[in-house]
Amino acid sequence: MLSSEVPRRGALYRVHHEGKISYLFGTIHVGKQDFFPLEPEVTEALAKSSALVLELDVRASDDYFQALARHGQYPAGQTIRDHLSPEALRKLQAALAKVKLPLKSVEHYRPWVVANILVGQEIEKSGFNRGMGVEGFLLSNARKKPLLELENADYQLGLFGALDDAQQEAYLLENIDDIDSGGALRKSAGLVEAWGAADAARIAALTHELTTGDSVSARFMDRTLLGKRNPEMAASIEAIMRKGDAFIGIGLLHLVGDNGVPALLRQHGYQVDKVY
Repeated sequence: MLSSEVPRRGALYRVHHEGKISYLFGTIHVGKQDFFPLEPEVTEALAKSSALVLELDVRASDDYFQALARHGQYPAGQTIRDHLSPEALRKLQAALAKVKLPLKSVEHYRPWVVANILVGQEIEKSGFNRGMGVEGFLLSNARKKPLLELENADYQLGLFGALDDAQQEAYLLENIDDIDSGGALRKSAGLVEAWGAADAARIAALTHELTTGDSVSARFMDRTLLGKRNPEMAASIEAIMRKGDAFIGIGLLHLVGDNGVPALLRQHGYQVDKVY
């Protein structure tokens, strides 16, 4: 394939400050083989940057599993059966049966983990692979560059782990209902498709849908996964740019709207231009 034929994917920003130029790219955490290579403006921006910055190093599986055990698993002697209402347990068992997962295989996980497993199964049914996220491509194309992390697995999973039992049960039931209605696949696949076409309007519309409403899931996405983390990411990016330039790959939703990372950097005096 000629480079000119590689489609634009995601969203790419050029960030100027005090003579330094960095790039900000929106990633997704699932993928397909035909998503790669990324288009030339992205690969060229990565090639000329001094460092690669990601939310976290997705290769650090030991750190992830330690964090999962700390924030996503029950202490020995407890299972999800002890923490769900009878009706929620019944709905969970029905949802697990549909994907042929025995309750025994996930009962040591907290409800937020099980909800994310079920949504992940739904996404993979549509052909997207969690092992082919954009971060892996960026890492493989920046082997000789320093890697800097904005967060770590303990921090990220701790955000979910901070939900109390009632919130976790609601999060689980909301996601099961979303799977049953087809909403989970529509939103997840829609976001990946919008990323694959660099469709800014659709990305913004889906972000609005995911963060609007009175559900635990929407409030958690709006206030915590985005509202809390975006300012922290922006502050970390500013600290990195004070020392040098970088190619920064973060989840696509962090780039959207008046409270997105590009907007926050602009508020702090950075010149942020959207490449596409």
